[in-house]
Amino acid sequence: MIHPHIADALKVPDLVRLTDGLVLIRFESMKIYSALAAVRRLLERGTVRPGQTLVDSSSGIYAYALALACHRYGMRCHIVASTTVDATTRAQLEVLGATVEQVRPSRNLKLDQELRVRRVREILADRPDCHWMRQYHDDVHYLGYHEVADRITAAFPGRPLALVGGVGSGASTGGIVERLRATDPSVRLVGVQPFGSVTFGSQDHHDPEAIIAGIGSSIVFDNVRHDLYDALHWIDFTHAMAGAVALLREHAVFAGLSTGAGYLAAMHEARRHPDRLHLVIGADTGHRYVERVFARHAEALNPAVLKPVEISGAGELAMPWSTMAWRRTPCPAEWKERAA
Repeated sequence: MIHPHIADALKVPDLVRLTDGLVLIRFESMKIYSALAAVRRLLERGTVRPGQTLVDSSSGIYAYALALACHRYGMRCHIVASTTVDATTRAQLEVLGATVEQVRPSRNLKLDQELRVRRVREILADRPDCHWMRQYHDDVHYLGYHEVADRITAAFPGRPLALVGGVGSGASTGGIVERLRATDPSVRLVGVQPFGSVTFGSQDHHDPEAIIAGIGSSIVFDNVRHDLYDALHWIDFTHAMAGAVALLREHAVFAGLSTGAGYLAAMHEARRHPDRLHLVIGADTGHRYVERVFARHAEALNPAVLKPVEISGAGELAMPWSTMAWRRTPCPAEWKERAA
């Protein structure tokens, strides 16, 4: 197939069998699916017009995806970038034509996200012609992942499935499983969270080592549909690092921290549910984690000896790794009130 634009080629994931019960959905950059479909639908609706400026905040993956989508569809792009966006990503964004401003370094995830959202609102007040993509809140970002689900269905017809991935904005895991369950309601969804994320109640637990970009949040995301998830895993930096290094060492897959965390969770889930094929989302490559993760590979823990604490409620959360049966429960009302 000859693709009309590089974004159409980069978005397609590879399915890589890691074990008999575990397959990696390996993306070059996962959110390209989301951004392409969202921009296309907004243009079709007339919500935005060609040449208009699209703005959003990002910790890196979505920024790159939106810049590619804008390049693909003739839009302008403005990114309010997290402190986690590295120089390599920023340079690509700028060459692609995006304007980028990076918020000042922050003590934690909450302050970083609050600064970015505040800045986006300031931009919209000054430039009302800009359109805020609202990747965390507009369900238009679910659409692109339906294509991923169709690819999975075609590859594994009739297999009992479980999907494992970082929760983040909710759109990737939610969009894929929503489509899969249209034909098989039994598909399990296992979400992965970092400690410190408000989404599933771990905001009082501080991981001193790092922010695992893209899979947690300090603010409520409307795109997270809690009642889609069957189980949750909370994983700290050291365990995510162990998973990422093991994935490279054992399977030659160079992927980011969220993939490492998902790999660790998926191995545990596959042992507990050997009747299912577990699909773990590999959202991006490991390039932005070279210094902080892969250069320290000698420090990485051995995943074979790691296991989570089984808990029955968020009040029992314990670092470095906890897991809980969520059973497709809606978000507790008190969580929303406390976050507000």
